[in-house]
Amino acid sequence: MRLVFWLSALTVAYVYAGYPVLLAIWARLRPRPAPRAAAAGGALPTISIVIAARNEAARLPARIANLLALDYPAERRQIIVVSDGSTDDTMAVLARYGRQVDAVAVVAAGKAAALNTGIAHATGEILIFADARQMFAPDALKELVAPFADPAIGGVTGTLLLDCEASEVAGRRAGTERRRAADDRRGRGDRGRDRRTVDRDRRRRLESTIGDGVGLYWRYEKQLRRLESAVGSTIGATGAIYALRRALYRPLPADTILDDVLTPMRAVLAGYRVVVSEHAFAFDRAAVDSDAERRRKVRTLAGNVLILGQEPRLLVPFVNPVWLQYVSHKVARLVVPYALLGLFAGSVALASQHVSYTIALLAQCAFYLLGGYGAWLDCRSASAAPGPAADAAQPLAANGVVNA
Repeated sequence: MRLVFWLSALTVAYVYAGYPVLLAIWARLRPRPAPRAAAAGGALPTISIVIAARNEAARLPARIANLLALDYPAERRQIIVVSDGSTDDTMAVLARYGRQVDAVAVVAAGKAAALNTGIAHATGEILIFADARQMFAPDALKELVAPFADPAIGGVTGTLLLDCEASEVAGRRAGTERRRAADDRRGRGDRGRDRRTVDRDRRRRLESTIGDGVGLYWRYEKQLRRLESAVGSTIGATGAIYALRRALYRPLPADTILDDVLTPMRAVLAGYRVVVSEHAFAFDRAAVDSDAERRRKVRTLAGNVLILGQEPRLLVPFVNPVWLQYVSHKVARLVVPYALLGLFAGSVALASQHVSYTIALLAQCAFYLLGGYGAWLDCRSASAAPGPAADAAQPLAANGVVNA
């Protein structure tokens, strides 16, 4: 049991602590060159924004308005929305935009099939993948396509900001100092504005019972992607905002769950880099409760298992140029639940033999009890709420996040 205990402990420690430390050292000692900058005044590439939507009539007006308002030449931008068997007014909503939006209706066959159809209609050099729910910052498209000036870059993932973390970036992007100077000129201090900002952000966080925890984990995940990008290629992309060279796209299998992992990794297998754009922002809300987050995580884990069968080359060293990163970031996380069981079983079996195993067992019991208590609080909060914690259909521009 000692071997089980220590192998399990080392697995968990490596996945969540050792691997990030390894990346940080690697990025410091052997960083890959930053993507080559585009020439000043050079023509922007043509782009095709592809959205797969099912019964999104309520969200699409705000989403399309956001896309049309972005800082990118209209003549070099194509917007494609594929209605995946929608039974609401999705097509009627899209018809209002005429030639501004290419609307395509298909029978319900899943997101992967809808994306394949949309990309078959794409004319741009660069494909932009987006969803109906999130919103883009005004300069998101320009920031997202900028790294493609380097021919070694095959894909670019943007940066998703959740409402529970957006205030910090909103202040930076809007220029807090400029607002402060304007307030001073009007004879007002910052105190009232700051109080209103804090109150507004607190209301946003209250809409999600798990917002702080999700925000913390998402910041950790984004830092991993930045480090992976610095040493070669990030492992997967942010589904809400990522881009790919049109020539690199291969039709997705119909059962694909994580297009935002399979599509970028195929580009890596083809010899290209997939990098992070730090300033191409999309905005979204955190999951409203632990049940919604659990469903998202189950879907993610299932999608990662499925990809192993769809692209077994990812598991072959020297074929996959980011094999170590892929195994550490994606495959090893599939092993962690079993490692936790092994760690707990080993702690129980060895607790009477040495005080270190006893401490390990007590620490795990405390951890799981705290997790259970948190789940109980979440259930109680959900049952006490008068209605849904947050309406994801409300555009983020309404609370100032998008325009920040």
